[in-house]
Amino acid sequence: MANTTNGSPEGIAAGRERWQRRYDAARKRDADFTSLSGRTLEPVYGPPPGARAPGFERIGWPGEYPYTRGLHPTGYRGRAWTIRQFAGFGNAHQTNERYKMILAGGGGGLSVAFDMPTLMGYDSDAPQALGEVGHCGVAVDSVADMEVLFDGIPLDGTTTSMTISGPAVPMFCMYLVAAERQGADIRTLNGTLQTDIFKEYIAQKEWLYPPEPHLRLIGDLMEYCAGSVPAFKPLSVSGYHIREAGATAAQELAYTLADGFGYVELGLSRGLDVDTFAPGLSFFFDAHIDFFEEIAKFRAARRIWARWMRDTFGAKTEKALWLRFHTQTAGVSLTAQQPHNNVVRTTVEALAAVLGGTNSLHTNALDETLALPTEQSAEIALRTQQVLREETGVANVADPLGGSWYLEALTDQLEEEAERIFARILRMGGGEGAEHAVGPMTSGILAGIGNGYFGSEIAESAFQYQQALEKGDKNIVGVTTNTDTVSGSLDILRVGHEVEHEQKRVLALRRERRDGSAVEGALARLTEASRSERGNLVPLIMDAARAEATLGEICAAMGEVFGTYTEDPRF
Repeated sequence: MANTTNGSPEGIAAGRERWQRRYDAARKRDADFTSLSGRTLEPVYGPPPGARAPGFERIGWPGEYPYTRGLHPTGYRGRAWTIRQFAGFGNAHQTNERYKMILAGGGGGLSVAFDMPTLMGYDSDAPQALGEVGHCGVAVDSVADMEVLFDGIPLDGTTTSMTISGPAVPMFCMYLVAAERQGADIRTLNGTLQTDIFKEYIAQKEWLYPPEPHLRLIGDLMEYCAGSVPAFKPLSVSGYHIREAGATAAQELAYTLADGFGYVELGLSRGLDVDTFAPGLSFFFDAHIDFFEEIAKFRAARRIWARWMRDTFGAKTEKALWLRFHTQTAGVSLTAQQPHNNVVRTTVEALAAVLGGTNSLHTNALDETLALPTEQSAEIALRTQQVLREETGVANVADPLGGSWYLEALTDQLEEEAERIFARILRMGGGEGAEHAVGPMTSGILAGIGNGYFGSEIAESAFQYQQALEKGDKNIVGVTTNTDTVSGSLDILRVGHEVEHEQKRVLALRRERRDGSAVEGALARLTEASRSERGNLVPLIMDAARAEATLGEICAAMGEVFGTYTEDPRF
């Protein structure tokens, strides 16, 4: 682990020397890192020689604890952020074509958007799925759909992110089986599975079972990936949906990291080594429209995570202290009125994510407040990132805003507010000295879910923002101000009902052609194993997927044991 620095002239000089050695030893991209005018740029900037900088240990140098300025000494000179466009609509064939377009256009990875029935663990022919198949993402009912989804896209050569939490483990098992059928060695697969069930109870409300069975499945997944798919990140702790529900930047930061700490406690309760499993955790944040506040949020997140991992959970390796995160620009900031303004909003938000040091990025399309993006709007969203990366020079210098009085003050303030929220969550769980099934932060989160704390706090923040809009204290261009426009309506992507009819027809045909007794046997074994607290369920779910059991059937087989969950109403 790298040494810390301090604000004395000697400490600053020693820190710069350490950084220089690491920078010199690191691989750099073959790119021009001069300004547009040809000016030579340093890879990082800091206090001048001989200067004093009180509190500099909280800022430090890129690639050094507490990682406020980034995880790597090279910044984006070593590796630019991954352009990972979120896509999915209609059926697997239609989405496969969109993926190939994204990859051919310069996208660096895939991020799968699933439709609502899939997100809720239903098959496309379930009564609850009526009218929703393929509308907010791609419909995936079985391994066969997963094979079509990635047809012609080698899974062992493409990083894949899947945004799904409730049925995340069955969906991941289908992904693994599809990779097997491509001939891939699953140990080489790389990507991220969202899996984060805490944020479902806190904000998004897409769960299948009560919290405890979901935590069991997540623990099984963590164990399985550690042993069998080591490069794949089984958990992407998601603040994005918390922010989209109306949370403030500080609430998004605190609730997300608290959830992450809960999953660390879960891994430790399974006997996993923190230095081994913690690098498999990643994060997913929202990039909202308040430019500097968002940059400060990302910097504070890295610093808080590193300190807690070291001081609370005893992590010793550098990678166990790293907070790696994906960012998506704020869907909730997009407007149906004057939708071309959304290009500007998305660009500002994407720039904040980059200046905050994001590891990968999705830029929303201008029409996503109305429908799923058209090919044209998806291309504009992709080009937005490419213009930022190739033309603006923002990747030339690591943490170029580091040391700004304003930015550092915001970073400190967000960290302090997050710590106050952590303390409250811990108190709800009984505190450090109480008995906990998994750990004190997990107990506090479960208590907060049960007593409505998270929902109430987010609702209050959303209400306050709405009041500010109605009073005119805050404005949205094209909505509350500057409402005159010459813009016409947009042509939007429409998913026809024929997609649902065809998906149901193909699903029925697959059910007819599969070995029914093999499916029944695999599902019965899964149900029986779910009754026991021992044994990992992932291999049994994979067996059911290999037998062509559907997502709905697999989720129902476990649901016989796990039951359902109903949130207590709060008024």
